[in-house]
Order: sequence, then C-alpha cells, then structure tokens
Amino acid sequence: MKLRGAKIDTMLWISLALVVVFGGATIWFHNETFIKWKPTVLYWAMAFSFWASTTFFGKNLLQAMMGAQLQLPDIAWKRLNLSWIAFFVAMGVLNLLVAYNFSTDTWVNFKLFGGIGLMLVFTVAQGVYMSRFMPPEADSAEAADQARKLP
Repeated sequence: MKLRGAKIDTMLWISLALVVVFGGATIWFHNETFIKWKPTVLYWAMAFSFWASTTFFGKNLLQAMMGAQLQLPDIAWKRLNLSWIAFFVAMGVLNLLVAYNFSTDTWVNFKLFGGIGLMLVFTVAQGVYMSRFMPPEADSAEAADQARKLP
C-alpha cells in the first residue's frame, strides 16, 4: 500500500506492531503463548477504540466510517457501536478460552475458521439490523419509469 501511495489505516499499523511484538516474543522465548495473545489484544484494542471514541470524543467510529453511505437514526448507530464493542470483547475472551483449553492445532483452526465464521455471522446480523432502517425501494416499474426520464 505504501508503494502505491495509499494511506495505511491506523488499525493496520497496530496489527503490524502486535505481530512484531508478540511474534518476536514467541520466537525469542520459544513460547507460543505470546502469539496466542495477539488476536485477543487486537480484538480488545478494537473494542477500546470504539468505546473511547464515543466516550471521550463523542464520535461514533461506525457512523464516521459508514455515515455517508447509510442514513440511520442516532439510536441505531449507538446500538451498532455497542454491539461491535461487545463482539470484540467476546471474541477476545473466546480466543483466550480456546488458547488455554485446547491444543495449539485446535486454536489455529479456531483462529482461522472460527474467527472468520463468527465475524461473518455477526456482520450479516448487523446488516439485517440495519436493513430495518432502510427506506423501501421503489418497485421495478417505478424505477424503470424514473430511469427513462433521466437526461
């Protein structure tokens, strides 16, 4: 991204730092516990970011990122923000439960497939929730008529 001149998102820098620190500690100490903590720290950093931006700065990060594309009532943005905070906290706890109660192979599979699967299910659930606030689309006949009237 840097070579293409694109701006690198702050969370990518945080993720890189966590990989370097926890990966380095894993190699240095020959102890896989450090790398198992990395997803939890990242999840909790995300949760903290969503919470702190609202609490200390009065800014809803979800609304800031998606507000131009979605028009939702303030209560919906607040609920979405709280649900993402809860999700990231829960994912961090779940990562630790799997890391400390199952083999490393099981943890790797959970991290790869379970984490992605849970994120997908949660994101779809968020989409369903947001759809409640979307204006109904015009039926296809009206849309076709309006399209023909455009210059």
